[in-house]
Amino acid sequence: MAVQFPLISLRGIKFLPSQAISRAYPCSCTRGISSSLSLSLSQKNRILNEGVRNLQYASFSTVSRSRRLRGAISKGYFSKQYSAKSNSDSISSGVGSRGNFPNKYKDTVYFGYKPNVFAGKEEQKKKVIDCLRNERKSIPDGSIEDEVYRFYDHIGLDDYYFQMEPMEAIAEHIEIIYAAKVAARASHAREELNIHVKNENDDSAIYLDSAPVTQMELDKSHEIEQAISKRYLDNPKDDAPSFRLESFTSTANIDRASTENSNIHTFLVTKCNFIDPSNSISSSQEIPKIAWVSDQTFLEKASEQTIQMYQNVMDTVLTRFGPAVGVFEHQQRSEIRLVIGYRRGSIMRYFPSISNLLRYYGLSSFRTYIEQFSNGVTIISYNFKSESFKNAASSSSVEELFDQITKEASLLYCLPYTDIDSMFTSSKLSIQEVAYAHSVRVFSEHVMNKLGSEYTSLSAILDHSNHLHVEILDTIKRRLSVLAFTRTKIHDIIVKYPQLVRMMFDQFYLQHSIGTGSSRRLHRAKPDLSSQSLDPQFITEISTEKLMETIQKTCANDEDVSVMEMFVKFNNHLLKTNFFLTTKVALSFRFDPSFLDQAQFGDPLYAMIMSVGNEFRGFHLRFRDVARGGIRLIKSANSEALNLNARGLFDENYNLANTQMLKNKDIPEGGAKGVILLNLKYQDKPALAFQKYIDSIVDLLIPNEQEQIVDKYGKPEILFMGPDENTADLVDWATFHARNRKAPWWKSFFTGKSPSMGGIPHDKYGMTSLSVRRYVEGIYRKLNLDPTKLSKIQTGGPDGDLGSNEIKLSNENYIAVIDGSGVIYDPAGLNKSELLRLANERKMIDHFDTAKLSAEGYRVLVKDNNVRLPNGEVVNNGTTFRNTAHLRYKADVFVPCGGRPGAININNVDQLINEAGKPKIKYLVEGANLFVTQDAKTVLEKAGVVVIRDASANKGGVTSSSLEVLASLSFDDASFIENMCVRDGKEPAFYTDYVNEVKEIIQENANMEFECLWETHKKQKITYTSLSSKLSELIVKLDNEIYKYEKLWSNKQFRNLILAKAIPKTLQKKIGLSQIIERVPEAYLRAIFSKYLASHFVYRYTTSGDPFAFFDFISTELAKVHA
Repeated sequence: MAVQFPLISLRGIKFLPSQAISRAYPCSCTRGISSSLSLSLSQKNRILNEGVRNLQYASFSTVSRSRRLRGAISKGYFSKQYSAKSNSDSISSGVGSRGNFPNKYKDTVYFGYKPNVFAGKEEQKKKVIDCLRNERKSIPDGSIEDEVYRFYDHIGLDDYYFQMEPMEAIAEHIEIIYAAKVAARASHAREELNIHVKNENDDSAIYLDSAPVTQMELDKSHEIEQAISKRYLDNPKDDAPSFRLESFTSTANIDRASTENSNIHTFLVTKCNFIDPSNSISSSQEIPKIAWVSDQTFLEKASEQTIQMYQNVMDTVLTRFGPAVGVFEHQQRSEIRLVIGYRRGSIMRYFPSISNLLRYYGLSSFRTYIEQFSNGVTIISYNFKSESFKNAASSSSVEELFDQITKEASLLYCLPYTDIDSMFTSSKLSIQEVAYAHSVRVFSEHVMNKLGSEYTSLSAILDHSNHLHVEILDTIKRRLSVLAFTRTKIHDIIVKYPQLVRMMFDQFYLQHSIGTGSSRRLHRAKPDLSSQSLDPQFITEISTEKLMETIQKTCANDEDVSVMEMFVKFNNHLLKTNFFLTTKVALSFRFDPSFLDQAQFGDPLYAMIMSVGNEFRGFHLRFRDVARGGIRLIKSANSEALNLNARGLFDENYNLANTQMLKNKDIPEGGAKGVILLNLKYQDKPALAFQKYIDSIVDLLIPNEQEQIVDKYGKPEILFMGPDENTADLVDWATFHARNRKAPWWKSFFTGKSPSMGGIPHDKYGMTSLSVRRYVEGIYRKLNLDPTKLSKIQTGGPDGDLGSNEIKLSNENYIAVIDGSGVIYDPAGLNKSELLRLANERKMIDHFDTAKLSAEGYRVLVKDNNVRLPNGEVVNNGTTFRNTAHLRYKADVFVPCGGRPGAININNVDQLINEAGKPKIKYLVEGANLFVTQDAKTVLEKAGVVVIRDASANKGGVTSSSLEVLASLSFDDASFIENMCVRDGKEPAFYTDYVNEVKEIIQENANMEFECLWETHKKQKITYTSLSSKLSELIVKLDNEIYKYEKLWSNKQFRNLILAKAIPKTLQKKIGLSQIIERVPEAYLRAIFSKYLASHFVYRYTTSGDPFAFFDFISTELAKVHA
């Protein structure tokens, strides 16, 4: 009985609407195609992405036995005799078993591609014989005809080879094969024919290779696939040509005398020729959508069923982010096809990775096709004969095999290669185990305790309330982390213990796999690949104690134990993962972060998410259930920079989220932050990395209609994100994507959206700058300073949000501006009109008109070398000069509006203080996050500098974002679009009023905190930065207490009174307080309530020192309820 497979699993698929179809398929049947053919790949991808915005999230793969097939199959194409109507009806109605699926092509002659028939083959054969006999003369005359006839007629090479290759090349290939046979016979190793032919050019390529038998030959075959992928299939350039590939294996031995398998593999690569299909198809035939983006050869050779299959796969690829996988069977011919579609450019080296996976399971495709289409879709088809499964234990095991391959194809899309792949190619680990081990390695690299007991002892001695002590500990921690468990050391330890990795993966599989049922089986290939069967592993749960005992007994030393124990921590603290979803594009893991060492991470995190993809690794950390923070994307100029960024990635994420927690003192959300670190080869793929990072996190936040994940957290989660470094232009995509994935909170998912999507752009309205300026101007007001007479330097140029608005709002005398392009300096004062021009145009200082500099002024760009300054100093390297320029100038005011964290630190702060102990600057307002380390701030304050830290100064942006979130949660979808979305550049009246109230709230909050800081400093003589931290800590602590105090929240009248004060009046007037309370999640309302009370009390009563002040404050507010 033949094994039965579903044609396609369309998990909730929604096909492209007509307007999206016209974008994804550049032409319809009523228009010519020539205009579409000139589109670059990036333009095509943009067209596809526009179409996807209107689509529902879909997936495409084999399904479990009881799953019903959903969706619809497109109409039949080309032939009136073959119609897919019955197929569509069958699939849309659903099927309950593996019974009569519509992929059983019983009555068709051609299941895949039409046979190649080369009419000139006999004539060509004669010419080859003549060439070998009269021109090349390398084969004995008596053997020529026998070799040629065997090559042409007996080994089963496809006619496509003879049709594509010139006669001279065929003659050369016969010579090579003959020489290989002679060499094998001479060495008495007939089974080891060594045939490797490669002929590559820009438009085509041919590879002939001995059929892989030994591991060396398997590696060689993989090298060919990698070469094809790199040169022809994965070219990232916009104008890169498209290619198609046909690969086939000869059906008979090359050497008649050989008793071993001496077949030959042929790979033929040709450049695509996209044409107008209306010129190639008769008017009586229907033209499918796929034809408008297809290669001419594909249309000529593909069977009707193949075109329909590919059409369905393409439609699915265009409606989702990741790959589409389908399994098809020809019942009479006992052939099975594995078809995989994906978007070109979304993954590299996918073809060789999938081929490697099939070899791991002992599967050999007798024909492989790769088709690239002009709309950016690539489709791979592997064809298998029934003999490939002859050793399978039962028909169900074959079915399970392809179900497993489908899942692992999605894993390979996430991680097509890792530095642990050698464990896979040597069959020590499966692809799932390799992906798991790689994820644990990344996890360990960033979070394992690398500091030792000495650090813990020092931490216990030092005063954690002293910010200088905290900074010293942080510096020691960074240095110890570098010297302890490096990435290489962790990797080397993991690969030493494959048996432990397998054991730990079994436990991971038991806890988080989907649909394991009662059998608890895990399928692995047997070590002997030639057996071509699965080895079902029955696995049972093992206690943590037993796992630890096994690790202790197996590992050679304590270091090895420390690393392998991280697998136990990984499993025990993992709450949910998308690892077993077939629709994933990157791996994501949600952890309970209680395992983090308190000596390293003093303040406990609420949640930790790790995301791992081919192009990146990343984290999202938050300190509260309701929390928000930006997503930062980190680039690295070289391998050294990448290693440096990787070493501090988790610590930087933690510190940024913690700083965000302190900064969010006026808003309901706690602190959160996300970081994405690009892998070295993908520095040019920031958008792709961001998209995969976001999609993988969304996997954990919303239920999948067709596939469930094991959720040990057990409660709904909502994340609030925003833009940060290198992600500002990507937040619209994230919002669209959340909507397409049916996330109910899509409107509030990201702040920083474009106004057309309801966003309030910080740069346009200067939201962050409004709070920074309140502190700068507050200092001037308190000290009776005239800003026009003050000199000023600024990092972060006129191209940035904060930098441009600071220039627009300020009236000081700028003497230096430092940005990404370089440094511009003029002791006589930079031309303000020129700075304003750049700020309005959002251009860096490399566009500054140097004719407007004085004789003593200069500009040094990062690309400059050996530049002589007006004072005679020579700048050898522009980048080095830029990186330290903020330390060289003397000015009254310094406002950092951009730059990397720690730009001023304990190691360089002395450059800002002269020999007499006098500082070069008088007032520093830290607009950029973490620009000055705490120990450096302490040094500056002791020298007499007034320092306002970032958590106080730049909170305007987070306030604006929080109020944007509140509006998103308060409106329903229709009202949100009507009142918050700017259309055709025209703001709705409500939007304008709301933005103005947001500005007022930002300035009011900044004024409250500034006055509190100034007066408390005057009375208690505590530095401003210490006070800022103290205020934040007091507010956060009191906020937690109020949030948990049920009695206050349960007083409905009091609760509503506070909410009425905290929620913007414009919003209440438009929607009504009762409607807002009904729509906004209770946890969020409760956070508004507690944070408003906490912040207003601390700002008002911090200076009193009265222990009963909070009682008086609450009593006063409660009295208003009864008034």
